[in-house]
Amino acid sequence: MAFTLYTLIQTTILCTNAIAVLHEERFLSRIGWGVDQGVGGFGDDPGVKAQTLNLIRSVRTVMRVPLIIVNSACIVLLLLFG
Repeated sequence: MAFTLYTLIQTTILCTNAIAVLHEERFLSRIGWGVDQGVGGFGDDPGVKAQTLNLIRSVRTVMRVPLIIVNSACIVLLLLFG
């Protein structure tokens, strides 16, 4: 399999899908990354853990509908061109 632009796009889509399907109560709280984790005080710089949790929540919120469309387009392209 050659490294092409399509494989790079497909890899990005798959990683975004992996982030989008992480369930906070089932998976993230087991490893200590639950809802109440990573909350700092006012004026404190957020740590890496808090920023990662914020990124996961943002991807799940914002990318829900675009991921459905992009996944459908990728499936159609794979069905048409193999």
